Amino acid sequence: MVNYKIIIFFCLLLLFVFAVTSKTVIYANEIPVKQETKKEADKETKQELKQQKNPYANAKISIKIIPSINKTFGYDILLYGRLLVHQPNIPGLPGHEGFTTKARAQKVAAFVVKKIRNNEMPPTVTIDDLNKMGVLK
Repeated sequence: MVNYKIIIFFCLLLLFVFAVTSKTVIYANEIPVKQETKKEADKETKQELKQQKNPYANAKISIKIIPSINKTFGYDILLYGRLLVHQPNIPGLPGHEGFTTKARAQKVAAFVVKKIRNNEMPPTVTIDDLNKMGVLK
């Protein structure tokens, strides 16, 4: 007579061996994928943006110095004659007053145009930028 316990044991053993080897085959065929870090992803995005054509590189951009409150000055930046940036006050600072001289407003407006030509959108101006230009003194 055949012992059923031995037959069941060998069937379970065979099933276990089959399950283990089939998973090994699946894992052996998979290709490990390297996880990108945020820094690497940002670097790739910047490279892709550089490869894209810059629509502002040769655009017709002009600056118009405008009067602001309390005999101060701001600027408008026009793209092909249409208003792109209207800045009647000093960017990054509280209040409504502009620059004390037209030359200072012109200097910051030129800085913003440079950022636009480099396709840095939005063309933000920080307090540190203003200090480096010497327009706050």
